[in-house]
Amino acid sequence: MTARLLSRSSLTFAVAVLLLGALMAAPHHASAQSLDVPASVASLDPENVLVIEVDGGPIFIELLPDAAPQHVARISQLASEGFYDGVVFHRVIENFMAQTGDPTGTGTGGSNYPDLAAEFSDIDYERGIVGMARTNDPNSANSQFFIMFGAAPSLTGNYTVFGRVVEGMDAVDSIKKGDPRQNGIVADPDAMIRARLLSDLNG
Repeated sequence: MTARLLSRSSLTFAVAVLLLGALMAAPHHASAQSLDVPASVASLDPENVLVIEVDGGPIFIELLPDAAPQHVARISQLASEGFYDGVVFHRVIENFMAQTGDPTGTGTGGSNYPDLAAEFSDIDYERGIVGMARTNDPNSANSQFFIMFGAAPSLTGNYTVFGRVVEGMDAVDSIKKGDPRQNGIVADPDAMIRARLLSDLNG
């Protein structure tokens, strides 16, 4: 009698462990599958849509391979590799832009891939435009990029544009701002939770 009770107890415990494992595994799977894709995004090529998840919600960025093919390829590659996951917005200037993409969080880092040659265009730098950060060398863009809060005509033709936000500017606006006295450097900055191509999330 005691042995039977132990057997039933062991079976119950095993089922409970299996159920618990399923529950623990579910959130990650559900996160990728239950992403609410707006109608304005659903009509776009999912291989050319970058989805950045921040605390304020998802940011949907239409990539522009016709304008900057090499930069779009780099961003897509890094996102697919998970390079941007957990990377902070280290420099955020209110009414100007939010900069990220440096895994060191200092503004001086990048990926292990070579820098890219400039792909400047006449696309106006306005609210929602996404451009590549660089040094004084025009051909030094690597992994860092910035999202515009507002217009900045002086950047047009001087920094490569590779995308535009089509949905989620409210999430962009919610990113923690930096100290204007410190050129926008952010103390305890917000981060990208995850950045992936929409095609990867749908896969």
